[in-house]
Amino acid sequence: MGLRLGDDAPNFKAETTDGTINFHDWLGNGWGILFSHPKDYTPVCTTELGYMARIKGEFEKRGVKILAISVDPLDSHRGWMNDINETQNCTVTYPIIADPEKKVANLYDMIHPNSLDSMTVRSVFVIGPDKKIKLMLTYPASCGRNFDELLRVVDSLQLTAKYKVATPVNWKDGQDCIITPAVSDAEAKTLFPKGFKSVKPYLRLTPQPNK
Repeated sequence: MGLRLGDDAPNFKAETTDGTINFHDWLGNGWGILFSHPKDYTPVCTTELGYMARIKGEFEKRGVKILAISVDPLDSHRGWMNDINETQNCTVTYPIIADPEKKVANLYDMIHPNSLDSMTVRSVFVIGPDKKIKLMLTYPASCGRNFDELLRVVDSLQLTAKYKVATPVNWKDGQDCIITPAVSDAEAKTLFPKGFKSVKPYLRLTPQPNK
């Protein structure tokens, strides 16, 4: 059975473009994103890794480390990074795991069952400070991932980890939140001093509590 939300993120030791890492030690007490790409020198992933490099600072503001992986070796990664930097107007500064033996890919169930056995699916894992998996996304090879959406999800995850709220459809940082059903109206008055609006007894909106 594959990994599920809330499972412990498997630990591993791996060689990367920034040296050898122990994944859990590398994460420390912060958040992390592990994302795979099928193969070096592929067009869609070239745009993805370039965009991630350009917005890496936004993740750093949120205390999130970035780690990429594919089954290609380090020398291939380093050559491809030059192409990414050249074509995407960026500088890739986050590490890329070399996983030629597919140890990490298999550990995270990244091998595509209906494709070449050497090709990892394009997966994303968001991992919390407790080393548990908070989000899993898998995309087909033909569709570029939306890393702005990952920023939005991280904002939601970090907010809802601290406050008894959920975020509604298409929510963005700064917008109203939903008070979780387990919170009574009496408790909500204490927890959310900015007040709240009851659309229905089960649907109560409150201004984002950390703004």
